[in-house]
Amino acid sequence: MKKQIVTLLTALLIPSLSYSEVHKVHSPDKNLEIKVEVTDHVSWSLLMDGEKVMGPSIISLTLENEGVLGKDTRVQRVTRQSENQIINTPIYRKSEVINHYNQMTVELRDGLGIVFRVYDDGAAYRLTTSLRRDITILNEEANLVFPTHEKAWVPYIVPRDFDPYSTSFESTYDLLTLDEVVSDSLIIMPLLVEAGKNRKIVITEVDLEDYPGMFLTVNSERTGYSARFAPFPLEEERGGHNNLQSIVTKRAGYIAKTEGRRSFPWRAVAVSNNDVELLDNDLVARLASPNRIGDLSWIKPGKVAWDWWNYLNIYNVDFRAGVNTETYKYYIDFAAEYGIEYVILDEGWSEQESLLQIKPYIDLEGIIKHAKERGVGIILWAGWLPLNQEMDEVMRVYSEMGVVGYKIDFMDRDDQPVVNFYYKVAEMAAKYQQLVNFHGSYKPTGLQFTYPNVITFEGVYGLENVKWTDYLDMPDYDVTIPFIRALAGPMDYTPGAMINSNRRNWRAMHATPMSQGTRCHQLAMYIVYESPLSMMADNPTHYKREHESTMFIASIPTVFDQTVALEGVLGEYVAIARRNGENWYVGAMTNWDERDITIDFSFLGEGEYEAVIFRDGINADRNGQDYVREMKRVDKSTTMTVIMSSGGGWAASIKKR
Repeated sequence: MKKQIVTLLTALLIPSLSYSEVHKVHSPDKNLEIKVEVTDHVSWSLLMDGEKVMGPSIISLTLENEGVLGKDTRVQRVTRQSENQIINTPIYRKSEVINHYNQMTVELRDGLGIVFRVYDDGAAYRLTTSLRRDITILNEEANLVFPTHEKAWVPYIVPRDFDPYSTSFESTYDLLTLDEVVSDSLIIMPLLVEAGKNRKIVITEVDLEDYPGMFLTVNSERTGYSARFAPFPLEEERGGHNNLQSIVTKRAGYIAKTEGRRSFPWRAVAVSNNDVELLDNDLVARLASPNRIGDLSWIKPGKVAWDWWNYLNIYNVDFRAGVNTETYKYYIDFAAEYGIEYVILDEGWSEQESLLQIKPYIDLEGIIKHAKERGVGIILWAGWLPLNQEMDEVMRVYSEMGVVGYKIDFMDRDDQPVVNFYYKVAEMAAKYQQLVNFHGSYKPTGLQFTYPNVITFEGVYGLENVKWTDYLDMPDYDVTIPFIRALAGPMDYTPGAMINSNRRNWRAMHATPMSQGTRCHQLAMYIVYESPLSMMADNPTHYKREHESTMFIASIPTVFDQTVALEGVLGEYVAIARRNGENWYVGAMTNWDERDITIDFSFLGEGEYEAVIFRDGINADRNGQDYVREMKRVDKSTTMTVIMSSGGGWAASIKKR
């Protein structure tokens, strides 16, 4: 009898010991739903049209003294809000972005808060803490579980031997099932997951400030991915490329030291029912912290003539080409002739140890004076360590001299101090009204909206790689990144090759490089790829020889008022239209497969337009430099069959008559 009483009491007590709360928030159109469950841990799931596409995914934050926040706690408060506003985005692929979302904030008793935000085309969450003293973060648990995971487009990092967290963030994609993903290999974001029924989910992060960037690894259960962060660097030494980098030799057992009252980066997922939707997703623009520098009228997007890719290999001149004053004046004269806004002086203009020590064969003041007289701005290349050591003086001195910006290179890290370096650079450059182009950089995370003078980023396996790679599928990669990497933000792919080759004849050549694919494939990049500062990578002598192509490139704006995604299949082909003022620009690209697509011009306004079209020539599959330039009248009722050769493209400039 006593045994039965004890059993009954135990059964009655079990329900009182369990704890579970479920809270939900829907997108404005009701098609997406975030479901949050708080038990002995916090987890979230994402539902699309009522079907779970991600989760349950556990969230927590582990602190050195406070333990694990988000575990064995209770909900203190849940608040909700909605927003529907317009964000002005003058240095972007459209002039304004609609920011329409529903938000739910779950505050826990242990001091952790989680803000969940859901849009019609994506969702995100961010952690907040409300602790009175500074904190040391040992780890952040961010799991991304997929009930249906067909394959993922996986960009593994290419690590350095001296530090597994050091990488250029330039990787191609492996199309893999979860079982095929290599354990413990770090994956760069954005990562795209095919979630069944043609649904695609792109994972990235936004508002990465005072915190390390997030890598992903396949989780131990192989149901999805787990976050991994670069530990805080404790010891560093000078080294790396030309002794321009700070190499981490010892890392801590924690990932960040920071304030106890703060918001953390957004963990963001963009979703689509078809591939084309990913070509014009504004999730990063919506989530980024707003402009902190005020007036943007001094920021001038444009193109830049670049010296390094073409090895300064100009010819038909009466001076010795190379890193010298005469060569840069030639580049400036070329830029002025074609209306190109900027010229960059890449590596070699200064001593390696100090950016304030100009090489004796460079008359920098004379170069800047020559450029000003011709209406061209000068941008200087800078290794990140020398700049970090002398930043205020460098920016003050060269601002006074007339330098308009910097291409900063070889950070190759995204741990907390390097992320803070990005913000320090952005703020100080804005102080001196100078532009910033980050190379050797992690993916954009919204900094370009917070500090719009940060005008572009690399973080892409761009044209420079054809100088040395044995990778033969650049056209395939070229029509993959618009759906994945470009979703994070601008990418300085550095297009514009004038020597163009098919797959059979292409060779990696350092001094006289060539592209894979056709001339029109290269021209289309200036429309398909977003970069408010867009490089012209090839030799000015080549550009002068190829006058038609050069005039076309120079005529294409680098920021737009409207973007319309026309056609596309991930990894196969892409077609995009962009408007600047009354004029439209359309670019299409294919992989190594020849294909026909139909362009529908219904995006045009009323009236008749004249289109200047560059299309692959009949022999473009044999010689990639074969193209046809033609002019046609079009209006909003026009449809046009576009034939693209293997590795080909199509580009048009369309102006109101």
